[in-house]
Amino acid sequence: MKTLLTVNGGSSSLKCGLYQVCQEGLKNLCVVKLGNLLGDGVRFSATDAQGSPLDTRTLDMGDCGREQRHQAALNEVLNWLHKQYQGHELVATGHRIVHGGNDFSKPVLMTDEVSSQLLQFIPLAPLHQPYNLKLIEAIKNLLPELPAVGCFDTMFHASQSRLERLYAIPKHLTDEGVIKYGFHGLSYEFILHQLRQMDSSQLKTVVCHLGAGASMCAISDEKSVASSMGFTAVEGLPMGSRCGNIDPGVILYLMREYAMDIDAIEKLLYKESGWFGVSGGISSDMLELHKAGHPDAEEAIDLFCLRIAEEAGRLAAAMGGIEQIVFTGGVGENDAIVRSRVIERCRWLGAELDSEANQKNALIINTDSSTLALRVIPTDEEMMIAMHTLSKIN
Repeated sequence: MKTLLTVNGGSSSLKCGLYQVCQEGLKNLCVVKLGNLLGDGVRFSATDAQGSPLDTRTLDMGDCGREQRHQAALNEVLNWLHKQYQGHELVATGHRIVHGGNDFSKPVLMTDEVSSQLLQFIPLAPLHQPYNLKLIEAIKNLLPELPAVGCFDTMFHASQSRLERLYAIPKHLTDEGVIKYGFHGLSYEFILHQLRQMDSSQLKTVVCHLGAGASMCAISDEKSVASSMGFTAVEGLPMGSRCGNIDPGVILYLMREYAMDIDAIEKLLYKESGWFGVSGGISSDMLELHKAGHPDAEEAIDLFCLRIAEEAGRLAAAMGGIEQIVFTGGVGENDAIVRSRVIERCRWLGAELDSEANQKNALIINTDSSTLALRVIPTDEEMMIAMHTLSKIN
């Protein structure tokens, strides 16, 4: 049984998917997740393709230094897969890489030279890029004979016009690469793949990828036209702990009046803002904000929904119209309250919500009289990575 392994990791988490290579394409076998990688007890969980649990336990990695944790975690995954699926033969690994800059607009076979080039984007995606590259290095140490394919969150947005990608800054900075790149591209590409199966991919569509990391994308003629994220993954919507759009003058003010240095500013923008900051530190988790029943938590949720609706209007303008809104991501797929608040603010666009369908997280949540199609489609970045990996090695 020939298989592919997808690797998607951050600073303290790892998510891997195992896919069987079949004559008709790819079959999902399981998903393995490890959390709290840098903590005392590493959480290990595995589920089958239907989401049923296969294994749950806590790993002790206390004797493993922080720099070795990601490789040790991958080794745990590989050993577990070897026991669970005896006789399976890994033929390649596929890796999510958040930032590919202007140099990488397609999946690429990873080499030392490519990895070296990607180091330059660490300052643009500090929460993800260094760990994406660390995991590629780890898999090469563990399985040096296997091809590794890098798949970039930025590559789907390479179709955007130059005007859409420009910031109004000195041209020499633009020429040096200070432009909008956009992120969550693997998720948007998978949603587009699903819309093709539904004969709805030609509609002018706004996709809302909503979670602790959140963004939106305008898709027309099956291409990315505009997106909410830009030069870094901190721009756009307020997220779990990231601020989203902010007046640059606020940064200057904090530096002058509070004597905040670059590290302090970065921590504030990436880890202390968003839902967490607006709620007064209650939580960066949307479910916890709903449970809190606190005015500050409600304000954080309302601000998130307002910004989504406002961004939908901007993206509609970028496409010259809008015919469909798709909700995806952990919050987008499961939070009926957020969806209802967003759609209520989008009624001027012709959106009408079927409340019963919305409560059930149904595929179609618009009424018959709605002029916009409203859908809830689960995303699957791992499957998208696996599809790219298979096409690259064939």
